[in-house]
Amino acid sequence: MICISRDVLALISIGLRARPAAQWLARRIFGEPARALFAGLAGHSFLPLSAPASAAFGLVLGAAGHAVGWPFPRGGAQKIAGALAGYLRSLGGQIEIARPVARLSDLPASRALLLDLTPRALVKLAGNTLPPRYRQALDRFPYGSGIFKVDYALSAPIPWSAEECRRAGTVHVGGTSAEIAAAEDMVARKRSLAPKPFVLLAQPTLNDPSRAPSGKHVAWAYCHTPSGSLSDLTERIETQIERFAPGFRDCILARHTMNSAALEQHNPNLIGGAVNGGSLDLKHLLVRPVLRPNPYRTPLRGVYLCSASTPPGGGVHGMCGYHAAQWALKEVFGQ
Repeated sequence: MICISRDVLALISIGLRARPAAQWLARRIFGEPARALFAGLAGHSFLPLSAPASAAFGLVLGAAGHAVGWPFPRGGAQKIAGALAGYLRSLGGQIEIARPVARLSDLPASRALLLDLTPRALVKLAGNTLPPRYRQALDRFPYGSGIFKVDYALSAPIPWSAEECRRAGTVHVGGTSAEIAAAEDMVARKRSLAPKPFVLLAQPTLNDPSRAPSGKHVAWAYCHTPSGSLSDLTERIETQIERFAPGFRDCILARHTMNSAALEQHNPNLIGGAVNGGSLDLKHLLVRPVLRPNPYRTPLRGVYLCSASTPPGGGVHGMCGYHAAQWALKEVFGQ
């Protein structure tokens, strides 16, 4: 039996019924505001909206938004990592940083090793100690599209024309459902840059002023790009935002940009700038990273993968590590 969390099974079940988001837009969702909302939600999949199961992401994210919202950690995402690190230290754990590892043999001997790495990184670290068939399967694992990201320091909140957007923590900037679908198709299928990209934008200081000096604001935005793109999409992103928030550029105090290649250089797990740990098409929701009874266990004794390249994939949920740790506790420590 394939080891998959209940959440992933539920997502796959929804995906099998939902099929392509484009079919939902054509047959089940009426009124352009609702169609544009659903297209943006489905766009989080990094898939063309004509791809099987792309509607599943729209359904799941829409349901989550209605049920509990899309929360921000107060003070910034680092607060989550800091809380986890503090808890580990309270249990006697130790954390080492800034210590590059070239081979698994460079690490101290341990009964269990959990690797928050992509398949490509595992191959690089383990080399010929991996069985050839497993290593070849890891090499074939697809990573999907990358992103171009901009972080903004702002003198004022973004002046959206739509009043609702002035209160939203997350805004999908893409125009109509047809425009969003065209932009995503161009990147995912044609491997080219969209003239009017679908932009995902967050403006956390509307509800968490601790992230910026008094009276100032921050925001970040990104759009999808072909894997490893070196292109600077700042102008395209800002043109899209300005289209729906005239005067946005006048609010910009400073910006920091990273293209897909720079993101991978900053974090080698972001292959080609892909932030989901690998493609999220229907096949690779199930076969992630390879088809094995236990996708977290590697052929190396006591070595487990726990990155977003394992089920249930990318997201701020920690479930990849949780499931890998459960298997390590059971198989290595008998708990």
